[in-house]
Amino acid sequence: MSDMTGARPAGLFGNRFFQTVLMSNIMLQIGIWVRNFAILLYVADMTDSDPYAIAFIYVAEFLPIFLFSFIGGTFADRWRPKRTMIWSDFLSALSVFAVMATMVMGVWQMVFFATLVSSILSQFSQPSAMRMFKIHLRPDQLQQAMAFFQSMVAIFMVGGPSLGTFMYDRYGIEISIAVTGVAFLLSALVLLRLPETPSGREAGNPAGAGAVDPAGAPPQQASFRRELAEGFQYVWRSPVLRVLGLTFALAGIGVGMVQPLGIFVVTEKLGQEKEFLQYLLMVNGAAMLLGGGLIAALARRVLPQKLLAFGMFAGAVTTLGIGLSEHVWLTLVLQFIAGLTFPSIHIGISTMILRWSDASIVGRVNGVLNPMFMGMMVVMIACGGSLKAWFPLEALYAASALAMTVGTAALATIFRHRPPEEAAAPAVSGAPSH
Repeated sequence: MSDMTGARPAGLFGNRFFQTVLMSNIMLQIGIWVRNFAILLYVADMTDSDPYAIAFIYVAEFLPIFLFSFIGGTFADRWRPKRTMIWSDFLSALSVFAVMATMVMGVWQMVFFATLVSSILSQFSQPSAMRMFKIHLRPDQLQQAMAFFQSMVAIFMVGGPSLGTFMYDRYGIEISIAVTGVAFLLSALVLLRLPETPSGREAGNPAGAGAVDPAGAPPQQASFRRELAEGFQYVWRSPVLRVLGLTFALAGIGVGMVQPLGIFVVTEKLGQEKEFLQYLLMVNGAAMLLGGGLIAALARRVLPQKLLAFGMFAGAVTTLGIGLSEHVWLTLVLQFIAGLTFPSIHIGISTMILRWSDASIVGRVNGVLNPMFMGMMVVMIACGGSLKAWFPLEALYAASALAMTVGTAALATIFRHRPPEEAAAPAVSGAPSH
C-alpha cells in the first residue's frame, strides 16, 4: 500500500489519496447540489409540479445506476482507477456544457440528460474510488474515512439546497447548469494529484490475497463475462454480503417509495410553499454533520453491521413519523433525528463492502450490491407518481418504514460475524469470517 500513515487520527488527513479525493468530492458536491435543486425547481415551474415529471428527475438519476453498476464495477477492477475517475468527471463536465448549449436553443427537457449522463459516468468512477480506498488506506482507517466523507456530505446537505435555490432564483437554469459543469471540470483537475494505482490485472492480486476469498481467485486474463460472473459468485458465497444484498433491496424499496414525495409533504401535510423543502433538507443535513462527527469518533468501537442496523431502524421510525406529522415543528424534529442517525447507514454499508471484499474484486462486489438497492429504488420512484395518485402519503410512508424494519431484522442474523482480517487474528477465536 502507498501513502500508509501512522495510527494517529491525524494520519488519515496526512494521506495524499484521502486529501485528493476529499477535495475532489467538495467540487462534485457543489456541482451536484446546484444541478439537482435547480433542476427540481425548474421542472416544478415548467410542469406546475406534475408528480410524474418530478419522479422522472429521480428516474434519470438512479436508473443508470441500476443498469450500469454491474459494468462499471467490472471495469473498475480492470482499468487504472486514477484514469477512470479523471475521465469520468471530465466527460461529465463536457455533457453538462452540451446540455447548456441545447437549452439556450429552447429545448428545456434536456435538463434530464444532464443528470442522466453524470449518473452513468459515476458508475465507473465510484467503484474505482472504492478500490483505491481499499488499497491506500489501512483496514482500521476505512470506517473513520467513511465517517469523514459522510460529514462532508452533511455539510452540503445544510448548504446545498440554499446554494441550488439561490443559483436558480438569481441566475436561472442555464447559469446553474454552467456552474455544475465548471465544478465537475475542477474535480477532474484535482484528481490529477491521485497516486498512480495499477489496474487489477497489472497488480496481479488474486481475490483473497490477505483475506478469506469465498469465490476463488479470479484469473487475470478472464473474459469480461467471466469476471462479471465472479462478482456474483463472490457475493453469493459470503453470508455477510448476501444479507447485505437483501438489506440493500429492502432499503431501496423504503427509500424509493418516499424519495419523490418530500415536496408533497411540504405542500400537502405542512401547508407550505415548495421552497420550504430546502429548510427540511438543511435541518436534516445539520444533523447529519453532527451524526457523522459522532460516528467518526466511535468508528473503531462498533461493528459496521450493527451500525447499519441501528441506522435502518431509526430511519424506519422517523420515516413513519414524517408521514404522519402535520406540524412543522414535529417534522423538523423528525428530520433532525433522521439526519443524526443516517450517517450510520452510509458508513456501515461502505465499510462492510470494503472490509468483506478483496481489493482485486471490490469494484465488482460494489457493482453487484449497488443495483440491488438502486433497482428497487428506481422501480419505486418510477411508480411514485402512480402510488401518490392511488394511496395517501401516510400509507406510503408507513410501507417505507416497514421495509426498513424488515431490513433491520435481517441484519441481526450477522451481528456475530467479523471482518476477515479480524477473524484471522489469534485474539478472535472461533469468530466466523464471513
